Amino acid sequence: MSHTAVLDKINKSGKRTYLDYAATTPIDPEVLERMLPYFSPAYSNPSSMHTSGRNAKRAVDASRESIATVLNCLPQEIIFTGSGTESDNMAMLGIARAYRNVGNHIIISAIEHKAIIEPVHRLEKQGFRVSVVPVDSFGMIDVDGCVRLVCEDTILVSVMYANNEIGTIEPIRELVQAIKKVSKNSVNGLAFPLIHTDACQATGALSLDVRELGVDLMTINSSKVYGPKGVGALYIRKGIKIEPLILGGEQERNLRAGTESVPLIVGFAHALTIADKAREKESKRLVVLRHYFIKGLLEKIPQAIINGHRTERLPNNVHISIPHIEGESILLMLDDVGIEASTGSACSAYDLKPSHVLLAIGQTAEFAHGSIRFSLGRYTTKKDINYVLKMLPPIVKRLSSISALTTQASRHSVMANARTKK
Repeated sequence: MSHTAVLDKINKSGKRTYLDYAATTPIDPEVLERMLPYFSPAYSNPSSMHTSGRNAKRAVDASRESIATVLNCLPQEIIFTGSGTESDNMAMLGIARAYRNVGNHIIISAIEHKAIIEPVHRLEKQGFRVSVVPVDSFGMIDVDGCVRLVCEDTILVSVMYANNEIGTIEPIRELVQAIKKVSKNSVNGLAFPLIHTDACQATGALSLDVRELGVDLMTINSSKVYGPKGVGALYIRKGIKIEPLILGGEQERNLRAGTESVPLIVGFAHALTIADKAREKESKRLVVLRHYFIKGLLEKIPQAIINGHRTERLPNNVHISIPHIEGESILLMLDDVGIEASTGSACSAYDLKPSHVLLAIGQTAEFAHGSIRFSLGRYTTKKDINYVLKMLPPIVKRLSSISALTTQASRHSVMANARTKK
């Protein structure tokens, strides 16, 4: 089927109410237009020495400078990667291996993305010691508890800026200041532990000023800010060593081998610049919609539980749990009426285990399985919210009645079996 035929089929299927912006965003038409010349005719390899190659390199350098402006850092402190996941992996694995001689202790929060958790599990198998900082029922990290875990062997602390599932914004600036006060080690002018934050969900919603936040490393991602998929970046403060994950070339200051994707990098930089300029105005608009949505949900579905911090949360995040109902069933029925949402992280969409984030905030596995994440975005309107508020309550009512019948039938079956055994 041709590209045009696919689009025609999608268009004929009717309007979709997309509320899964935390998973990914549509590309900004202005961003796409900026990218197109670098697919063709300006397609050259930025490592080539001829005129076309130098032009491509200038485009990459200009993009790096644009992103550095948003982050308030030096251009050479930005390393382009293939995704936020790769940036997280580079931060965890690269720092641990580069500073193994300094210490072998790493601290992460209980609600980190799997792009942090899985590399840390690998490091544990390689002899590193890992501590996990708990969060409260709102998903807020225990700053004092984190500080108490810092010891002479601690080389890295990683706490996400804003959670990808429940939207809670962590006090990164306060955490950094508290940890630096109790720094246990210093090597070549670097105070340990180093501090990394995954800011993928925060990008476009919160300030990414690394000097103000005080972090040593930061992960950001293009697909969350209406840019292309397949490109991310890692901020690495000047003077910090990191061991590369991908070898075979001198690209990205010898830290990430492989030909840079010029169109993706150009698109990422332009999308981030647009999003940052619109950040305050758009955040205010989304907060109004978010409040309206939450109020409507609690009025129409009284048993619903709002997860995450009520005020310190991303402006576009509405995460709920509904007792005795499977979240996947709700999603499928919403999809049937044209509403697209998520049960949590899109990276874990096919994982049947309850969310580690919801378990960390004290929810039972049953409640965790009944969770839905609605994430609003640039094209979300009040009309979209009203449509969800119209369609979701009857779906919940129907599924609740089925759940009650199933529970009752199960209870009768158990009693019948007990009588048979007698």
